[in-house]
Amino acid sequence: MTITKRKKVRKYRGSKTHGGGSMKKRRGAGSRGGRGRAGSGKRGDSKKPSYWKDWEMGTHGFTSHSRSVTVAMNVSDLHRELPRLVEQGVATKKGDIYTVDLSVLGVDKLLGAGHIGVSVSVSVAAATPKAKEKVSAAGGSVVEEASED
Repeated sequence: MTITKRKKVRKYRGSKTHGGGSMKKRRGAGSRGGRGRAGSGKRGDSKKPSYWKDWEMGTHGFTSHSRSVTVAMNVSDLHRELPRLVEQGVATKKGDIYTVDLSVLGVDKLLGAGHIGVSVSVSVAAATPKAKEKVSAAGGSVVEEASED
């Protein structure tokens, strides 16, 4: 037979100091050595090694402001979005061949992930060799335009 014991919960209701002893004892931040990272100065040798371990003081490194962000699209995404692009007037369909200018969509690079099952003539700033291979295997072509950056 198992006996279930009730967990004792001490919430110190009605107690003035909540188990901290005298009123003087847990008064300010001095009882814990200061607030935050205080005490890492001349006589803070006990705290300094912990600061060395997780080095967070200040900022480290730099952020390059000249870095450009490349917006990319996979051939599978292009295949999926073609009907919607024709509806919006971004792409045109002449016979079985779609014609798309991806720079109008803000896409800089065509990537080769996935498959494409329709003939597409794509003009884009850059394309990977795998993307060109997949588009040409489906009966389309990729025209790479020089970007105006």
